[in-house]
Amino acid sequence: MSHHLDDLESRSLYIIREAYARINPLGMLWSIGKDSTAMLWLVRKAFFGRVPFPLILLDTGMEMDEVYAFRDKLAKDWDLDVINHLCPPEEEMDQTLPPATRSAMRKTEGLKTLLAEHQFKGILCGIRRDEQGLRAKERVFSPRSLDGSWDFKDQPPEFWDQYKTEFPEGCHVRVHPILHWTELDIWRYTQKENIPLCDLYFARDGMRYRSLGEKNITKPVPSDADTIEKIIHELETTNTSERAGRSMDKETEDSFEKLRSQGYM
Repeated sequence: MSHHLDDLESRSLYIIREAYARINPLGMLWSIGKDSTAMLWLVRKAFFGRVPFPLILLDTGMEMDEVYAFRDKLAKDWDLDVINHLCPPEEEMDQTLPPATRSAMRKTEGLKTLLAEHQFKGILCGIRRDEQGLRAKERVFSPRSLDGSWDFKDQPPEFWDQYKTEFPEGCHVRVHPILHWTELDIWRYTQKENIPLCDLYFARDGMRYRSLGEKNITKPVPSDADTIEKIIHELETTNTSERAGRSMDKETEDSFEKLRSQGYM
C-alpha cells in the first residue's frame, strides 16, 4: 500500500511542478475539504514547504463555521496566501435551475469573477475521477473557454504523462493533480502523512460529513467512524456514494452535468 501511495504522490508532484513551470499566473482552489487539503500538502512537498501561488476560497458565506475556523488556523500555521473571493448572490443565478443546483452555481459564477479580476491562466483543482461520473471524462490539464464552459467531448489527448499546456488566448486551464486518486487513497495518504483535517469529517452523535459543501446544501451521513482508521474501514465496506449528502446531486439527473458544462469545479 505504501508503494501505491508513493506512486500516486510522485505523479501528482510531477503535475504540480509542470503546471507551475508552464502556466503563469497560477492559483489553487482550496475548499478546505480533505481532497484540496491533501493537494495543498502535496504542493508544499513539491516546493519544499512553501506554496508559491495564492490559494482561493470561493466563498458563498455559507461555509460551515468549522470550515472557516480550520482555514484560518492552517493559513496562520503554514503562512498561506489566501484569497477569500466572495461569490455573486443567489438572486443573480439562473432561476430555472433547481434550488440546490442554483445555490451551487454561485461558485461557478464566483470563479468567473475571480478570473476576470486576477487574470489567472491556470487553476489547480482538487477533483478526482471516482468522485462523480462526469468527472471521469476530465483531463489532467483541462482547457476552459473564456466564459468557463467545458466541452467534455473536445478534450486534448493525454498519453504517457505528456500534457498539453498551451492553449488559445482567452482560455484558462484547470489542472487536476489528484485526478487519478480515489477517496480511499486520499484517506490512506492523509493517515500516512498525518495531514490536518476539519473535525466535521469525524463522527459525532452517529453522524459525520463525508463531503464538505455549503451548509444549506450539504448534510451529514450516518456513521460511527470517529477516527481515520474507522473511516478507512467504513469506506472499504460501504456502498453509499461519497456525495450522498450533496443536495444538488439528487435534484435532477442532469443537474451536475449542467453545472460542470458551465464551469463548476
